[in-house]
Amino acid sequence: MDSGGELLDIAEVAARTGVAPSALRYYERLGLVEPAGRNGLRRTYRPEVLDRIALILNARATGFSLGELKELLRAAPGEVRPYLTGRIDVLDRRIDAMREARERISHALTCRHPSLLDCPTFRTGLRDLLPGE
Repeated sequence: MDSGGELLDIAEVAARTGVAPSALRYYERLGLVEPAGRNGLRRTYRPEVLDRIALILNARATGFSLGELKELLRAAPGEVRPYLTGRIDVLDRRIDAMREARERISHALTCRHPSLLDCPTFRTGLRDLLPGE
């Protein structure tokens, strides 16, 4: 991470984070990032914005909406950990669901039935996804 005080323009931030300039401007409108100013027509940011964007990308990868992230960043310190504990539970359920999906796909790759829907094992796995079953 850049530890100097030199400002980064929006193109450099986009290149270093993989986040499009339009998304950076959107994050700014939501209050998730703050520009340091402008260099001509280009927004500039302090190097710390890279950490903030990494946090945003991590939060998005774990299922946070941008609105949830905005609220979490504004929350009192005592409110953050309980919320994150709940998020762990959600992630654990998603991981379990992904493992089950992987098992169905692995079975599909070796299944000898002409159609996967003819396979009782595959159909049972699919039916397990239905909330009323």
